[in-house]
Amino acid sequence: MSKAHANISVFVPHLGCPNACSFCNQRHITGTAEIPTAATVKQAVEASTVGSSYISENAEIAFFGGSFTAIERGFMLELLSAAYEYVKNGTVKGIRISTRPDAIDEEILEILKKYGVTAIELGAQSMDGKVLEFNRRGHTAEDVKKASAMIKNAGFELGLQMMTGLPLSTPELDIKTAKEFIKLKPETVRIYPTIVLENTCLADMVRNGDYLPQKLCDAIELSGELLSLFQKEGIKVIRLGLHSIEEGSYVAGPWHPAFSELVYSSLYFKNAFKSLADLPRGEYNIFVANGSTSKMVGQKRCNILRLAEKGYFCKVKEDNNLREFEIIIERKCK
Repeated sequence: MSKAHANISVFVPHLGCPNACSFCNQRHITGTAEIPTAATVKQAVEASTVGSSYISENAEIAFFGGSFTAIERGFMLELLSAAYEYVKNGTVKGIRISTRPDAIDEEILEILKKYGVTAIELGAQSMDGKVLEFNRRGHTAEDVKKASAMIKNAGFELGLQMMTGLPLSTPELDIKTAKEFIKLKPETVRIYPTIVLENTCLADMVRNGDYLPQKLCDAIELSGELLSLFQKEGIKVIRLGLHSIEEGSYVAGPWHPAFSELVYSSLYFKNAFKSLADLPRGEYNIFVANGSTSKMVGQKRCNILRLAEKGYFCKVKEDNNLREFEIIIERKCK
């Protein structure tokens, strides 16, 4: 069984961002506006490494929130130096950072390599020029391509982040963004449906009737399609939906605390029904990969109930020979 990845997260809210994107309010996403220090890094590591379940060779210190490589250089080095101590002593395997596509150059990459950074994630959001411009991203699709190539050539793990349902975008354009991502060969991807938060341009647009966010069901459907595209190419999707948002900050959009579970459950239902559709109604066993029972069953047994409504009465079992999303259908003997 593979060991679960662990991030020791240090948030760098808004620092390094040259402009305010239409959707962004980092405080409402991270729940903090506090500026981190070397002491913050130390506290985060010490708090995360307590207990027998901690596995050092599978953990990274992760600087998320702002545009890490665009912050003031001395401050960036302070944070990197503090984190690098834990790379050198083996407490973590490396450092992960998140930044803007237009904040990557050869000098920056040399610095990051020197201080033990192993993975760089780019907040690309879209590969459509009009969508990027309208949402005040301040970079182009070409910037994403250039930065991705430089990161890969320098030997870092490349991660790309995309948002679905942005103003001016469509499901077709979001799928096109995913296909452009695939060409860049990232190791990881994050998929974030656009959530409208207070104190953002999008919040004003919603209240003025100028922007209609995705419905939850549509976001689940599209995210499942994108997930399938990436998985077919061997690209790992490490996040579906925002991890959390600050209480009272939500305005509109497809927010759900278990969004990723809903996406996985939707895909399992589709796979199961596709396999059952040509079979006679009756009782069946559905075999899934180890640990995937809850995804097949669905929240509040929704998938099992939907199949029952169509005449298929199913029990879910696990098979350690199956991979994620693989299923085997077996008719129950009378």
